Amino acid sequence: MIDSGGALVVSVGVAAGLEATVGEPPADGHPVALLGRVIGRLERRRSPVPRLAGAVYALAVPTGCALVAYGLVGLAEAGSTTLSAAIVAGLVLWIASSVRMLTGSARRVVESSDTDLDAAREALLALVGRDAAELSSDLVRSAAVESLAENFSDGFLAPLSAFVALSFVSIPAAAAGAAFIKGANTMDSMLGYPGPFGWGSARLDDLVMFVPARLSAPFLALGAGDPDAPLRARRYVHNPASPNAGWPMGTLAAALNVRLEKPGVYTLNGVASHPTVPDGRDAIDAIRRAAVLVYASAALVGVVRWL
Repeated sequence: MIDSGGALVVSVGVAAGLEATVGEPPADGHPVALLGRVIGRLERRRSPVPRLAGAVYALAVPTGCALVAYGLVGLAEAGSTTLSAAIVAGLVLWIASSVRMLTGSARRVVESSDTDLDAAREALLALVGRDAAELSSDLVRSAAVESLAENFSDGFLAPLSAFVALSFVSIPAAAAGAAFIKGANTMDSMLGYPGPFGWGSARLDDLVMFVPARLSAPFLALGAGDPDAPLRARRYVHNPASPNAGWPMGTLAAALNVRLEKPGVYTLNGVASHPTVPDGRDAIDAIRRAAVLVYASAALVGVVRWL
């Protein structure tokens, strides 16, 4: 029998081990892909009050994800042991948080950006929603580095930090928290664009990502080997319209001393040059090291509670 601290260690260990060895579940059966198809159907529905409908969906979909996760882990806990529940919760955390696919996609962009720009632009579409057709190789790499930083915060650190925080309540609650964050982020990714229907998804994402975005700064700085980067980044973290995205992106821009730019929208660390291919590789390495630090920190919380 293990306590809640030990359960947290097991869950984080399961998620980290699967991330390192498997990476992602098969695409056809990936729960997030299934969720995406559900959201796509919601988007096609017409409502006479699109803002209200969008706000209802923005809450209902992540809540549904959380209830499913809570139920699965709760059943494992009730029908077997806390260890079994921790393993199932680790599976939920693995599905809800991802960094290996992110770095793999970014590497394809960076490595082809100087040799096959069309291929790099096409690969970039897996990372960002902007039109890449006219982007130069410098701006393609900039977009890839921006996406690395922002998705590290939203798609990895946010669900994992929710898992750790709610593990103080219970392991089922921890899994529910990670699933809720993943659902909210997926809703924002698909619907959170200008327009009344996506308004609720965008606002909910702004709310739940507020703390993780700021928490990402020290992890990214340490991963890049520049602990002072968040202090220098404070000059331009508010340049993007998003209340959160500037923190991870600005920190990585400062740590790597590169200019990150979305033309006509924002510029971060404008006194530097756009990322080179080696800079892109350094960004990927920084993300990987930061992810290891996050996993280690989460496990350490469990160890301290266990002892």
